[in-house]
Amino acid sequence: MARPREFDEHAVLNAAMNRFWEHGYQATSIRDLEVETGLTSPSLYNAFGDKRALFRQVLERYTQYSARARIARLESSMAPKDAIKAFFTEIVEHSLSDKDRRGCLLVNSALEIAPHDPEIGAEVASRLGEVEAFFRRSVVAAQREGRIPSDRGATDLARVLLAVLLGIRVAARARPERKLLEGMARPVLAMLDGPASRLEKSPAAKNPKR
Repeated sequence: MARPREFDEHAVLNAAMNRFWEHGYQATSIRDLEVETGLTSPSLYNAFGDKRALFRQVLERYTQYSARARIARLESSMAPKDAIKAFFTEIVEHSLSDKDRRGCLLVNSALEIAPHDPEIGAEVASRLGEVEAFFRRSVVAAQREGRIPSDRGATDLARVLLAVLLGIRVAARARPERKLLEGMARPVLAMLDGPASRLEKSPAAKNPKR
């Protein structure tokens, strides 16, 4: 009969995530993880596998509590077009409050590991694809509502939104300046707008002065 684990798995994953997030994958050793988590290397190997396997579990946990949680919250509480704009607003604010300039673990991993590890690269791409899928769902739904011009390709818009999002996260690590980050987001969000639809006409447009 297997012995129950004598540690909090979630706390250990969080500690490992913080180490990888702050120092990167290559610069983090098993010894570093021992110090960060309080576990010996045999315990880490028995519970999570090698460093690479542990990192993959960290990526899953990070995605679950960052991108997926944000997407679920916005999709359940806001209109599709508003959800896209709120997503960018939150990312800019989060980037500006990141005093240690750690950035996004997924984006960091795409830059550091993905080019050299096809398997982890595919996992990172899949998780970023979840964000792209959220953008595309939101664009399609907003087009049905008449809030985004229907002549703009949803797939292309979603990919441009993702590209700008990644750019914001990278730029924030070097220049966490509000004008810069908001200036990067503003043009792509403007692409979602078009001539005022029946749902977005202003009161003045509805009641023109005579």
